[in-house]
Amino acid sequence: MTLDPAIFKAYDVRGTVPDQLDPDGARRIARAYVEAFRPKRIAIGHDMRLSSPELARAAIEGATAGGADVDVLGEIGTEMLYFAVAENGLDGGLIVTASHNPAEYNGMKIVRAGAQPVGSASGLNEVKAAALGDPLPDAAAPGTASPVDVLPAYADKMLSLVDADAMRDLEVVLDGGSGMAGTMLGPILERLPVRAVPFFLEPDGAFPDHQPNPLLEENRAFIEGKVREHPGALGIAWDGDADRCFFIDEDGEFVPGDFMTALLAEEVLRLHPGATILYDVRASRAVPDTVARCGGTAEVSRVGHAFIKVAMRDTGGMFAGEVSGHYYFREFYGVDTGILPALLVLQLVSRSGSRLADLLAPLRERYHITGEINSPVPDVALKLQELKDRFGGGATISHLDGISIDHDTWRFNVRPSNTEPLLRLNLEAQSAAEMAERRDEVLAVIRG
Repeated sequence: MTLDPAIFKAYDVRGTVPDQLDPDGARRIARAYVEAFRPKRIAIGHDMRLSSPELARAAIEGATAGGADVDVLGEIGTEMLYFAVAENGLDGGLIVTASHNPAEYNGMKIVRAGAQPVGSASGLNEVKAAALGDPLPDAAAPGTASPVDVLPAYADKMLSLVDADAMRDLEVVLDGGSGMAGTMLGPILERLPVRAVPFFLEPDGAFPDHQPNPLLEENRAFIEGKVREHPGALGIAWDGDADRCFFIDEDGEFVPGDFMTALLAEEVLRLHPGATILYDVRASRAVPDTVARCGGTAEVSRVGHAFIKVAMRDTGGMFAGEVSGHYYFREFYGVDTGILPALLVLQLVSRSGSRLADLLAPLRERYHITGEINSPVPDVALKLQELKDRFGGGATISHLDGISIDHDTWRFNVRPSNTEPLLRLNLEAQSAAEMAERRDEVLAVIRG
């Protein structure tokens, strides 16, 4: 049995196969999940990674050995698991996936009823302890495993949340990264008038073309180039398990997640006046400013899906967006989806009659952002205090997640990594010149 304790992260389970996780380890995790939460009926699926089918079979064995009945979903995107659990009233579920990590990785994302996440603060530590402990006995009455095709109902759900009739004949370059996006998009695109220019929509866990993480420049260079080859087209790319999406405007320029959150917030508030919109501490002021202008209420949250989903529940939020490309909608159970924001952007561009690039222009002119800059540091706590001492005078300071320091014309957030001795800086200012100047000042303290 191979089950490295280090693969239990803050939000999920993730490590290399087989040296950190093997099928017996997957069986133990699923058996421990059933022991911890006592579900009667759950769903289990897997992504396209080469190791995923075997790990999923082992997880199904572990869950049924514990007495749970399992809806076997087969090869799916992560949000299809969320849909199956929430829509069908299941007690929980898991998907074997390592999201955007390279091919040698695998792991699990685990949820309870309502597709609520199981993280380190919400039960994953208990699952970890049980999985790493003495083998758990089989239940007196084992559960059953039944195949369930959830894709048709999922596609219907997605299309019910947009106005397909309002969409124009847009040309859209699509990069699935050889992940799960293509599977989910297939039955949706055939019912829309868009002209898709598809690349890497066939799932392939070897990732023969590029790694499935469009947040990295080297992985999105392909789609940026293809958009420029198709004048007037916009681009959409997804990560491996397709619960995150990323946009390239018609000029071939990458759209930062906080700018995308602002545009989507405007569309959501058009449909739901006065709604509460959530955003993470890294985001540009473009988000709360847009929400205020459109008559909504903006609420800031800690980074990470486990925190965002709880905040969505607590505030009654209608929509939330993260800089990392995660988007959450109350109408989709308050969980992250990579397909619905893509459809809503097509709806927004169609309805407005404008290019995505033109809709973004006012944000790019007013808000000048660095993007996330990572710096190794020997003492995280000491550096955070240094930053507060150096830049905190006359500022609004928040310790919600790392430290956020807001001045009139510029602001920044610095957060420690969950797994490495790193600080992650996101900074913005009202001019490009001030942004560059302040960025260098703050980095000099972090790296000094």
